[in-house]
Amino acid sequence: MKYYSYCMNPSLKMDFPDPDVIFVDGVYYMISTTMHFLPGGQILRSYDLLNWEHAAYVFDRLDSTDAQKLTDDKYIYGKGMWAASLRYHKGTFYVVFVCNDTWKTYLYRAEKIEGPWRKSEIEGFYHDCSLLFDDDDRIYIVYGNRQIYLTELNSELTGPKEGGLHRLIVEDSKEARLGYEGSHLYKINGRYYLFFIHSLAERWRRVEACFSSDSIEGEFTGGDILNDDMGFRDSGVAQGGIVCGVDDTWNAVLFQDSGAIGRIPVVVPVSWDGDRIVFGVDGEVPHDMMLPVSAKAKKHYEYAPLIGSDDFKYGFAWGENKDTDEFRRTFGTFGFRSFWQFNHEPDLDLIFRDENEGKLWIKTDKLSLNLNHARNTLTQRMVYPGCTSEVTIDGSQLRDGDCSGLCVLQGDYCWAGIEKKDGKLYEVMYAHTSTEGPWDLSPVKGDVLEERVLPDDKTTIKVRVKVLFENEKDEAECEIFEDGKWEKIGTPHKLRFRLDHFTGARFGLFAYSQKEPGGQAGFSEFMLEEA
Repeated sequence: MKYYSYCMNPSLKMDFPDPDVIFVDGVYYMISTTMHFLPGGQILRSYDLLNWEHAAYVFDRLDSTDAQKLTDDKYIYGKGMWAASLRYHKGTFYVVFVCNDTWKTYLYRAEKIEGPWRKSEIEGFYHDCSLLFDDDDRIYIVYGNRQIYLTELNSELTGPKEGGLHRLIVEDSKEARLGYEGSHLYKINGRYYLFFIHSLAERWRRVEACFSSDSIEGEFTGGDILNDDMGFRDSGVAQGGIVCGVDDTWNAVLFQDSGAIGRIPVVVPVSWDGDRIVFGVDGEVPHDMMLPVSAKAKKHYEYAPLIGSDDFKYGFAWGENKDTDEFRRTFGTFGFRSFWQFNHEPDLDLIFRDENEGKLWIKTDKLSLNLNHARNTLTQRMVYPGCTSEVTIDGSQLRDGDCSGLCVLQGDYCWAGIEKKDGKLYEVMYAHTSTEGPWDLSPVKGDVLEERVLPDDKTTIKVRVKVLFENEKDEAECEIFEDGKWEKIGTPHKLRFRLDHFTGARFGLFAYSQKEPGGQAGFSEFMLEEA
């Protein structure tokens, strides 16, 4: 019996930009940009292309530079890993991507999606690249912005092939506000298809384009194939991969700019008119999707959640990592549940999980001016149209000048928690709204919107942050649990998707010091639920 999954599009209502999807042995796998968050290169798994769960992280660290570790006032916000290409060829999975702070191209290989993944580099820098293993065992990489190039790689995948093909395939007009990029190259029924994202010339709106050729050395011709915003903010749907999946059904997985929540994947039906590829239904992306379920999935398969609450009681001691596929799927690579990622490479010597009390401790080792420079901030994605998070904070071991709390991590951040000043603890709400350019992350201290001194015998508080994205609200409210009820603290804070972080807003648990390092904050009873 055939089974089908139904949902509203977009189905995955979280920040998973620049998706690339493959279908291997009855299973869909998708990778997306993870930027500065670590572990990185998250791969999701699905049996119907609509519902997803965590499958693997490709890497826990990259080059451990000062910037990747958020030390010496250096950072990689808005940089890091961009737009990976995910491929499967002759029994091996391949992931290729560039890192926009090291200006290198990384290649990872594994025989199983769970890993272990082996790291190497490809000589050169290939922006928004796509890898193609051709039928004649030649290997190509396509890349670029506005000017799209194809370069043949050597068989070892260490760099360009000596004397190999290198050519400019397509060049976008100078009028386009965003020139062609986000390349995805495929060979289908003997013909080469190359997909791009770019913008309209007259205004900012993402549009999907496709060029094709009957030869890798021939002329690629084509143009725009999808220009639709699904009735949402004049925000186009574009950039991503196509895949032939269950029952030979073709679909594309693209993304849509969705405000402060980030860039959300959208499934677009794909059909064929001879050699011509057609995206959508009558030129539009359908809001309702029903797709066949792979026979690999059991009936009524329950997907593991991509966000979730955490009591920090895992049934094993801190640091006791187990080298099994199931452990890596459930607990990632740093010993936390797989839905957690750190804002940069963490220092695990400054983190401790108390298994008995169910408490996470984060210790400081440097001075920071604001939330963006706090090391070891533990984050989770948010979900559209809104979500709520709460946590209990133990401030008993904070030092003067220390701040700790539950934040909305983005360039225009806000947080609620505890600050210690002049020997006293305060429950506070802080917020920051940038008045500089879109890439600005200057070290400006956030503004305290409200503070209340705690009684001398009170060192623990419970805070809650509510976020609403629906109807273009993009707003966060902070609350403190007082006398058996929730009370607002501060004022609602407007969130914005900015290029300084280049990611959707996330919840985060953090601690940082302004005067003297060495203090620590404890977090317990973390809760996250959809609106």
